This record gives sequence, C-alpha cells and structure tokens, in this order.
Amino acid sequence: MRTITRSALAAILLFSPLFPIGGAFGQAQPSPLDSEHTRWIMASLKEMQTIKVGMTRAELLKVFTIEGGRFTRRQRRYVYRDCPYIKVDVVFAPADDGAAESPGDKIARISQPFLEWMIWD
Repeated sequence: MRTITRSALAAILLFSPLFPIGGAFGQAQPSPLDSEHTRWIMASLKEMQTIKVGMTRAELLKVFTIEGGRFTRRQRRYVYRDCPYIKVDVVFAPADDGAAESPGDKIARISQPFLEWMIWD
C-alpha cells in the first residue's frame, strides 16, 4: 500500500479549491450580485467608449463630469457620471483663441478609463 508524502498532501490541499467537487468541472456559478456588477460595468464601458477623438467638450460632458485638481484649457481629468472612481484624462484642441474652456473645444486625445480614488478640493 502506498502512503502519501507530506509534500504530496500539501499539494492536494493547496490545489483542491481550484477543482470543485460536484457540479460541472471548472464552472463556478456566478452569484446574482456578481452578474449585476458585471452587467453594470459592461454597460458603463460601452457608454464611455462612445466618446471619441474629434468630439466636443460638450459631448464629453454628457457622459463625464469635471474633477477637481489642477487643469488647463487644453488638459483635464474627468470622472464618469455614474461613478467618481472611473476617470479619463483628456487633451483638447481649443475651438478659439480665448483663455476659457469652451463647449466647442475638440477632443484631441482621451485615455482609457482607469480607476482612482476621488480628489477633494
């Protein structure tokens, strides 16, 4: 009769959570809460991806809102309207020679959405 060594037993115990007993192999059932979060993230990403280079600051503000902190007319960080922890950095091409931000300023570059703590001014 074979005996199991300590190292073999340790490996079995270490990897056993990866292989569920019962049910379909490798298929964990998502909880309703997980599915809800996943659907929200998917819908939010789709909405954020509607904002493209060449669109105006006014169009951007339908999906994002301004965040505090340092900014210039040409560059600013925005937060997603439904979650202030989801952000994008945007670079603009000014629509005119004025010093103030204009709704007609065009998006020259927009970052991928990223997560970050809120900034309080």
